[in-house]
Amino acid sequence: IDRGALALLLKYNYIPAPYSIYQATLKLTPGTYRKLGRNDRRAGSLPDPKPYWSLAAVAEAGLADRFDGTDEEATDTLEALLRQSVEGQKMADVPLGAFLSGGIDSSTVVSLMQAGGATPVKTFTIGFSDAAYDESAYARAVARHLGTDHTELRLGPKEMMEVIPLLPTLYDEPFADSSQIPTHLVSRLARSRVRVSLSGDGGDEVFCGYNRQVMLARVERVSSRVPRVGRRGASALLRSVPTSAWERILRNRNWGVLGDQIQKLSDILILEGPEAKYARLVAFWDNAADVVVGASSLTTTMSNPALWPPIPDYMERLLWAETVTSLPDDMLAKVDRASMGVGLEVRTPLLDHRVVEFAWRLPMAMKIRDGKGKWILRQVLNRYVPQELTERPKLGFAIPIDQWLRGPLRDWAESLLGEQRLATEGFLDPRPIREKWKQHLNGTRKWQEHLWSVLMFEAWLDEQ
Repeated sequence: IDRGALALLLKYNYIPAPYSIYQATLKLTPGTYRKLGRNDRRAGSLPDPKPYWSLAAVAEAGLADRFDGTDEEATDTLEALLRQSVEGQKMADVPLGAFLSGGIDSSTVVSLMQAGGATPVKTFTIGFSDAAYDESAYARAVARHLGTDHTELRLGPKEMMEVIPLLPTLYDEPFADSSQIPTHLVSRLARSRVRVSLSGDGGDEVFCGYNRQVMLARVERVSSRVPRVGRRGASALLRSVPTSAWERILRNRNWGVLGDQIQKLSDILILEGPEAKYARLVAFWDNAADVVVGASSLTTTMSNPALWPPIPDYMERLLWAETVTSLPDDMLAKVDRASMGVGLEVRTPLLDHRVVEFAWRLPMAMKIRDGKGKWILRQVLNRYVPQELTERPKLGFAIPIDQWLRGPLRDWAESLLGEQRLATEGFLDPRPIREKWKQHLNGTRKWQEHLWSVLMFEAWLDEQ
């Protein structure tokens, strides 16, 4: 086991390329290839990877050739490129369908699929018994409007928790994005009727759609005007309020922000520069190298802005970094393993290279406008689906892991987080883990993401 890579798992909930959980075993980075000669193995070394497509080159070319047309012309161009991509990826000699959450990305893909054919598209979504996490009604409304052949499966905690024992073998190395569970279940549902499914993955990264991207832009604008001492005071004040208290306050005021996000905001307020803020925002165990016994500190694209291309606008720099890190190593790895685990092929038309290249020509004002991301993609979707069916707060593919760890998963988690077990294995320092487990159980803080990475490593270790 590569202890440095294990520290990266705790930090990001995935292990970024080129690293893997195993020592001296590297992943080929996205967009590159290696040519192996007959003597390379005997020589004991591998040739350096060579790029066949580079997002850095695409970004620099796009910035040098900005799109200077009107909003309408930009929307027309993007719609034509998306139609071309969707039609190309619909080609299959086996039954084909699409995931549909009812959000911007999947609804756009399904709209273009349906517009390009007379037969109703087979669409799939899963609903949750917990209303706070359930988006199935939105997917149903979009499916009804477009006239798709829609299949919906409603799940409770029991069905989702039954997937957990499968995760170590599905993902080959430890992987801790908890949305891996519903992703596998919707893949299994789709595989019951089709062999290939299109998805909306990539829309958030290409068109700037994550809440954290929009929030960071606001925080950077405000914090850059406030002296460091003022930001430290605000951070201390926010940190002094327990997560559970924040949630009571915010829910009473009908705000859509969770208490643990406020706590994370308190962490980034004291940092200087958008790169440092963003690196902290996407990290979980910020001190992961101290939690893993004997871990070396490995350099990643996210941790070293010196590796980033010279992009003047900080939001575009962060968008580039997210697209080359968490998109392939988290989002696409998650969908690939979850779907291929049931024999389903998933295709991603929003990541067609022509779509990505055009997106990098667009100014940020066509991606974020009026405090909302994916502005240009919304304009395309509005031509097919009424705005009121898709405009809502972004939930993501979340499940109530925090509640499960205090309830039905508590005994399972306790068996994997036992102090004696962790100490005997010698990979992880039990003290910070046990402290977070205690705080999570008593409701002082929500540490489900931090704990889930440890649990996924321990569950994977049991399978070796």
